[in-house]
Amino acid sequence: MTSPLKLIFEAINQARSEHDLRSQVVPKIGEYFAAKRWRIFFFEQLPLADSNQHKILKIALSIEHNPVARYLVEHHAPVHEALVTSPKAWKIICPRPDHWHVMAGPIINRNKLVGVVGCTREKSMPAFDTQNLSDLSAICLHLSVWATTVGSQAIYQGKSQPQPFKTNRLTPRELQIAELVALGQTNAEIGYQLWITENSVKQALKRMFRKLEVSSRAEMVAQLLAPRHHSPGANPDLSVLETSK
Repeated sequence: MTSPLKLIFEAINQARSEHDLRSQVVPKIGEYFAAKRWRIFFFEQLPLADSNQHKILKIALSIEHNPVARYLVEHHAPVHEALVTSPKAWKIICPRPDHWHVMAGPIINRNKLVGVVGCTREKSMPAFDTQNLSDLSAICLHLSVWATTVGSQAIYQGKSQPQPFKTNRLTPRELQIAELVALGQTNAEIGYQLWITENSVKQALKRMFRKLEVSSRAEMVAQLLAPRHHSPGANPDLSVLETSK
């Protein structure tokens, strides 16, 4: 039986537009984390018509004002408010009762923070924990792949298409590591599953990055999924990562 988390991965991979992402994927993310509120936005599309809303967003995304935003910018990793500030300080920063607990994750495109997915809970609800962060990290990896592939297709219109991924660039072991990376697993988790050390995983990823001419896990997975996204009628799942039988 497919897990709820993998269903979210599939929904992201099947989204063909930002409208699909917002209408079909984001509600699933909010439901998965039992959030009071949830949202996804891209920095290039922040609303400008409503000056009051734009002012609020500007403050909320200010790295000087908001330690959650600062963590996202500096680390490119999911975070919740308890990791970066005290409850008393957070209440001053964000007094809204439905934002008592906040968790946010980065959407990365070509090493740049291009968007954020966030969930909030009320004071009476449980705080976000490390498992939530781990799951959001996996979701953000797939969202980053989406931003690099489907979300960037308009950039390539009238230009040369990105080169398809060549599976023979990677060894069978490296393909196994790539598959686990696409599932959002950490280096330590990958090492445990493959019976190798965490350092071996790190060194393998460095070699894989050089072979594929990428500099991040999201870019690597984007290359792995690119043939599925750009081939007409293709089903954009993770089967491209499977080794030949």
